Amino acid sequence: MKTLAQLAEIRAEAKKAIAIRMQDKSASDNKVKRHVLVCGGTGCTSSGSVTIREIFEKELIANGIQDEVKIVQTGCFGLCALGPVVIVYPEGTFYSQVTTDDVSEIVTSHLVNGELVQRLVYDDIGGGKKADGPVALNETGFYKDQNRIALRNCGVIDPECIDEYIATDGYLALGKVLTEMTPDEVISVVLKSGLRGRGGAGFPTARKWQFAKNSVSDKKYVVCNADEGDPGAFMDRSVLEGDPHAVIEAMAIAGYAIGADEGFVYVRAEYPIAVKRLAIAIEQAREYGILGKNVFGTDFSFDVHIRLGSGAFVCGEETALLTSIEGNRGEPRPRPPFPAVKGLFGQPTIINNVETLANVAQIINKGADWFKAMGTEKSAGTKVFALGGKINHTGLVEIDMGTPLRTIIEDIGGGIPNGKKFKAAQTGGPSGGCIPASLIDTPVDYESLMAIGSMMGSGGLIVMDEDNCMVDIAKFFLEFTVDESCGKCTPCRIGTRRMLDILNRITEGKGEEGDIEKLEELANNIKATALCGLGQTAPNPVLSTIRYFRDEYEAHIREKRCPAGQCKALARFIIDRELCKGCSLCARKCPVNAIEGVVKSPFVIDQDKCIKCGTCIDSCKFGAISKK
Repeated sequence: MKTLAQLAEIRAEAKKAIAIRMQDKSASDNKVKRHVLVCGGTGCTSSGSVTIREIFEKELIANGIQDEVKIVQTGCFGLCALGPVVIVYPEGTFYSQVTTDDVSEIVTSHLVNGELVQRLVYDDIGGGKKADGPVALNETGFYKDQNRIALRNCGVIDPECIDEYIATDGYLALGKVLTEMTPDEVISVVLKSGLRGRGGAGFPTARKWQFAKNSVSDKKYVVCNADEGDPGAFMDRSVLEGDPHAVIEAMAIAGYAIGADEGFVYVRAEYPIAVKRLAIAIEQAREYGILGKNVFGTDFSFDVHIRLGSGAFVCGEETALLTSIEGNRGEPRPRPPFPAVKGLFGQPTIINNVETLANVAQIINKGADWFKAMGTEKSAGTKVFALGGKINHTGLVEIDMGTPLRTIIEDIGGGIPNGKKFKAAQTGGPSGGCIPASLIDTPVDYESLMAIGSMMGSGGLIVMDEDNCMVDIAKFFLEFTVDESCGKCTPCRIGTRRMLDILNRITEGKGEEGDIEKLEELANNIKATALCGLGQTAPNPVLSTIRYFRDEYEAHIREKRCPAGQCKALARFIIDRELCKGCSLCARKCPVNAIEGVVKSPFVIDQDKCIKCGTCIDSCKFGAISKK
């Protein structure tokens, strides 16, 4: 077991060891002159970063500099669109889309001869402009408007080394609360900070803790909800992969605050890297005596266990999650009683998601006022988003609450690819809503998003361009919730299915007058009567698209036309007579002989025969065929 004094010694030595990454040359180890950080997040790993790291190690030996350069596996750097990512410190040179063939050149040119491999350097300063010379990472377009708090260690430390976490003031907050603060004081600091749950509706974290503390019981639990199920979301996964000790430390602090001695992390089995690193972190914390009996020699004991989920979206709902941990089918329970009163195994339980917990230790270390100074009055701090869809820079971003959506899309995300126009952004996943282009300057915070019919959710942000059909988008998210419904309550089981049936008819050209009103009526009834959050929020994508894109619904129903040309049953492939050269290539490529004409004269598509496969568009060399 490590004492606080021993932990302080480890911290001092570890700070020296990673000082190069902090660009603190005065405190660095003179023997190691450079650190090469290789992204070990899921995205980069799938692109071969493990092999890249192995080749780096071999190349260092081959060039005789293995004692001067340290290769470090990290978590996600955030800019997933340009992975695999490699950063060389102390220069801070950001190499993007590195391949195994590039490693030798980086070693010989940069690490041996001190010359950058310019073709691999990420130096975009925003607006698609390249810098004239070397540029700091926080001055590039993707990073300059971010404020990495929950992600502070992701891409900075080796997540499988507890000493590196300790070097960044890890477990300092836990030592502080156990030796200097009462449980009530801990809760008071978190309350004053304004920290709200980052997993959905934004319930104040400290209020949840206070309810559990006030509940009288000999046994209480702390649960981390890492069952991240929204399509396109990977915020929690990235924190667990890049900074797992931050979650463990926060769970221990929460346990001390409410009087719990045991915690569970409920994490998706589809996150093998996150699960592996979390398991390593837990074992390391146990070896140091940070988890277990009498932490730091105090009378506080706490341990953490991992429970794997099987991919059921409904288990992201807290009562269904608890039911799953107990070994039963994941179904929600009626509330009240709330988990803080009667939760896991019938005992008082607090449930916080990964991102919420990632903020806790920093709030204890830096104070409530520090955290509250970021964001807005009612939405303090920062928010992490998984930015995806029709955007140039897909990846993980963290911004101050209240940052305009425009900043995220145009500045951080680099805008829409291929010169297309921004049409909408979906926040909150299947539980959220679509924000139209007319509201692109909306501040991203809890209150502002709710006011326009969307919600923060866990942090998925899907960007859509002019080619997206909003009726089809609503159908996509409703298909997901229908498939993921546990079926326990009638409004969700039958109501959402009925809504999906109507949407299917509309997108197949069989919509009828009154269908929009039927959708609205069903949606409002489901929201009012469903048992849990999944059902209560399932209609949101439909309601928000009707609210802002009603004209698209009407075009589908009245004109049997999909304005975006995405609904296959309503699509029409047209040959422009002015552009057609009569080469006959499209007719020869058509698999169903739906194109007729005479060579050197304009061809025509028989709409009754056309199967809307798009082969004709792909084959036309003159851009004469379009989908309408």
